[in-house]
Amino acid sequence: MKAVALTRYLPIDNPGSLVDVDLPKPQPGGHDLLVAVKAIAVNPVDTKVRSPKDKVEPSPRVIGYDAAGVVEAVGPDVTLFKVGDEVFYAGDITRAGTNSEFHLADERVVGRKPKSLSVAEAAALPLTSITAYEVLFDRIGIDAGGRDKGKTLLIIGGAGGVGSIAIQLAKLAGQVVVTTASRPETIDWVRKLGADHVINHRQPLKPQLDALGLTNIDNVAVFNDTDQHWNAAVEIVKPQGTIGLIVENAKPLDQSVAKGKSVKLAWEMMFTRAMYKTPDMIEQHNLLNKVSAWIDDGTLRTTANDAMTPINAANLRKAHKALEEGSVIGKITLEGW
Repeated sequence: MKAVALTRYLPIDNPGSLVDVDLPKPQPGGHDLLVAVKAIAVNPVDTKVRSPKDKVEPSPRVIGYDAAGVVEAVGPDVTLFKVGDEVFYAGDITRAGTNSEFHLADERVVGRKPKSLSVAEAAALPLTSITAYEVLFDRIGIDAGGRDKGKTLLIIGGAGGVGSIAIQLAKLAGQVVVTTASRPETIDWVRKLGADHVINHRQPLKPQLDALGLTNIDNVAVFNDTDQHWNAAVEIVKPQGTIGLIVENAKPLDQSVAKGKSVKLAWEMMFTRAMYKTPDMIEQHNLLNKVSAWIDDGTLRTTANDAMTPINAANLRKAHKALEEGSVIGKITLEGW
């Protein structure tokens, strides 16, 4: 089968950083689905996994953590899907990734593809939808059913993949959403997604919030550069509020003010359930089916915003480069082999 892989961890401008390979077609076992991958999307985690390091893989390593496709075969323990079903999912970072013609994924982290979307539009959604849903509702603890209606949420990094979904989910839960954006095109993007207020993350945040009459934010979600935004997040969040983080910090985070305000810190990693085979692992299947239903009834919209074809090493290198440059709005997708 065709795949895009790496054996060395190189700068993305190096043609050897991602290469086209031919690999054996995998066989499903247990709860596995063998999925014929029709489209994929690219996320910051892809670039982090691929980033330069002094390591050589003994055999080609396939990465990639978003896909939409069709179930080709099923393992003996599968009960949720059958051959021919259209699916979308983000997979498991401890297993081979989605940048291949055929891919194995545990059915408990796979959802039914939205019927109203193309495969590319669907592939843009899984990782960011799971991350946004889990950080808002499972980690920060906002009530998804709207019982926290009227509370304020600041999203730092609203125009990225996770932020683009989080804005929509937060509005669905009745939140007053403030998000950051700095360019005309990103400001327009987040407003179209439903943000109530937009402030500039390149300027001090608190004075901008004060000018809006929002002096104490109930909860803050930081979706990029934790080190850069930590102090501002602690300053902005109300006493006993919660800060949700998805990007690991490079340096120790000052906890002194956070302690004084009894701030809760909530980490989110969407691969946790699959990595540790947690008892509630199937919640990602349920979550993706909710997202699929919300897409099909018009409650949510896809965040696909830049499409490439075909799926190959050259195009994946272009997508990785765009992500590393920080210029991406929404999600980049690739379709077809």
